Amino acid sequence: MSAFDTTDHHMDWEGIALLVKWCPHWLGEDAYYPIAHLEIHAANKTPLPITDTGYRSHFIDKDAVEALGGPVAYARAWLDEAAASPEWKAKVAASRQLSLF
Repeated sequence: MSAFDTTDHHMDWEGIALLVKWCPHWLGEDAYYPIAHLEIHAANKTPLPITDTGYRSHFIDKDAVEALGGPVAYARAWLDEAAASPEWKAKVAASRQLSLF
């Protein structure tokens, strides 16, 4: 795989369809530091606990992603951890609350 080669992975998180794009050698395979690039795209730009826009670009050490089982497992763990925050729980609760105004 050369620099900027990506693989696409589809997953579902909490009923939201996601596209996870993974480039394990963002600086090239011969780079001194194994920097990788992970993108998460939510269907219909649905907000996620890691982004209000439904899109997140993240540069990361590729070994950290591989240690969790790959890009889909990493994305799921990242989302699950962020969803446990009080801020996200409040957003979810507010979105379920009917408003009269």
